[in-house]
Amino acid sequence: MIDDRPGAVLVLTNSLDATADVVLRILAERRVPVVRVDPGVDLHNGASLTASYGTGGQRGALVTPTRALDLEHVRSVWWRRPTAYRGPSDLDGQDAKFAGSQMFWGVGGILASLPGAHHVNHPWRIRNGEYKPAQLAAALRAGFLVPETIITMDPDEARQFCTERPAVYKPLWNTAYCDANDQAQQVWVRDVDPADITDAVSVCPHLFQAKVEKVFDVRLTAVGTELIGARIAGPELDWRRRQDLLSYEPISVPDAVAASVAGYLTEMGLVFGAFDFAVDAAGAWHFLECNPSGQWAWFPPEITMPIGQAIADELQKGRLS
Repeated sequence: MIDDRPGAVLVLTNSLDATADVVLRILAERRVPVVRVDPGVDLHNGASLTASYGTGGQRGALVTPTRALDLEHVRSVWWRRPTAYRGPSDLDGQDAKFAGSQMFWGVGGILASLPGAHHVNHPWRIRNGEYKPAQLAAALRAGFLVPETIITMDPDEARQFCTERPAVYKPLWNTAYCDANDQAQQVWVRDVDPADITDAVSVCPHLFQAKVEKVFDVRLTAVGTELIGARIAGPELDWRRRQDLLSYEPISVPDAVAASVAGYLTEMGLVFGAFDFAVDAAGAWHFLECNPSGQWAWFPPEITMPIGQAIADELQKGRLS
């Protein structure tokens, strides 16, 4: 039978998502009904999804080997990190490409359009919020202090920008990249010597940004109106590069930054945002980016648990209007 208990939380993520596990344990303790599924994988392995639209309104069901969920009774949807949509494993070539595309537009469209569900975050808002140019523009409008930045395919513009100030390069997207030996490579934020800029810049857009002479970094995790700040100390320009050398401690958020965070989330239509800041010797917080699906479970418990509780609160309360 369909699970028609009111207020089920639908969690969309991969099976190895330890971050989701933190929140799911909290929801279980609160006895909030939860269905966890990875649609890009599970719908090819025993799960099914059906939606109907007509004079009777919108109806549907998501059925897994262990649960059945009436899509009219979804309180909240937590879009964490589901596997990308693809075709069944026994398809290849154009057939696999076609099936994967239909999965994206069909399954993705159904789950993004559930009546009355509260999305954390809505997938279309997530995608919009992942564009770094959109982030920078919204950050300026929200009143953040944003380092001078140029995005260009013109080598001369890039050289001039990096000659006029100390600058760093950062990729516009974390694109998977392998070297000649098929070894995965990570493109880190790094210092730029103008003499190293070649005409290869013309191949694709490159982001160059004025280097902030930082004293420390801050990861500010926003969940609705809850703001959890973590001061990050480490030796690297890009703190992600050597996380084994980092130290963390909670930090309070200045009122001006909190107001800008609220404005940013409202403009981007986000409930959750993982903001990164570089803080200089004068105490100014320089906006670097906001990841609408950022990780946080690696923090120590005094930081992780408040984030987990805040996300659980959002999912439990659902849509208020």
